[in-house]
Amino acid sequence: MIIVENLRKSYPDLEKGEVKAVDGVSFVCEPGQVFGLLGPNGAGKTTVMRMLATLLKPTSGRATIAGFDVEREAELVRRHIGFVSNNTSNYDRMSAREMVEFFGRLHGMLEDELQDRSQMIYQQLQMTDFLEVTGGKMSTGMKQKVSIARAIIHNPPVLIFDEASVGLDVLVGRSLQNAVLELKEQGKCILYSTHHMREVERICDQIAIMFNGKILCEGSHEQLREQFQKGDLEDVFFDLVEQQSLAEPEG
Repeated sequence: MIIVENLRKSYPDLEKGEVKAVDGVSFVCEPGQVFGLLGPNGAGKTTVMRMLATLLKPTSGRATIAGFDVEREAELVRRHIGFVSNNTSNYDRMSAREMVEFFGRLHGMLEDELQDRSQMIYQQLQMTDFLEVTGGKMSTGMKQKVSIARAIIHNPPVLIFDEASVGLDVLVGRSLQNAVLELKEQGKCILYSTHHMREVERICDQIAIMFNGKILCEGSHEQLREQFQKGDLEDVFFDLVEQQSLAEPEG
C-alpha cells in the first residue's frame, strides 16, 4: 500500500524566494485499488509521483510504500514498485524482448521465472507481434507497452503510472486502461495520474483532485458528484479549479 502524510516539495526561486510544487499532500492507496491523481498540468502530480518513486527527495512530510520509507529505505522501495511515465526512455538498439528481459535480470529474477513471466506479459499486453523490433523503430504505442512490461516484469505490489497515456492514440490508450484494470484485479496497488476525465471515470476507484500543489478534494466518483451536487466529474473538476484560481491569483 501507499501512505502519504503531509508531503511537501519546495524549490528555490530567484524572484519568489520559494516555489511550493507540492504543499502538504496526504492520501492512502490500498491493494486492489486504482487511486487517481487528477489535475491540470503544473498541479504537482508528477512531483508527488517522482518523490514516491524515489527520484526526488521530499522537503518534508513522510511517505511509505509497502511499509518502506521512500527517503530512508529508497532501495527497498524501488524493489517493490513499477514506475511508468509518458517519457520513459527506451534503448534504440535493443529489441522489445531484450529490454524487458534486461530489466528482469536487473531485478535479480531467475532465468526460468523470467521466461515464464515475460511470456505471460507479452500475451497480456499484446506485444508478440513486435518483440524483435528495436526501440529506434517502435511506434509510440509500442514504446509505451515496453515501458509497462519492464515496469511489471518483477511483479511489484505497487505500480505508479505518471501521465502514461499522453501521446497515445485512442486504441493504444484503451489498451493501457485495460492493462491497468487487469493489474488491479491481480491485487496491485496502483497510483494513476492524468488530466483526462474519461480515463479517471473508467479505471479509478478513488480520486484526488490536485491544483497548485494541494489536494482540493478526495473521494469516489459518486461521492464527489454528490458532495458538489454535480452530475459530472468534469463539472466538479472545473468548478473547483476555477474557484481556487480566483482565490489564489498568480503572482
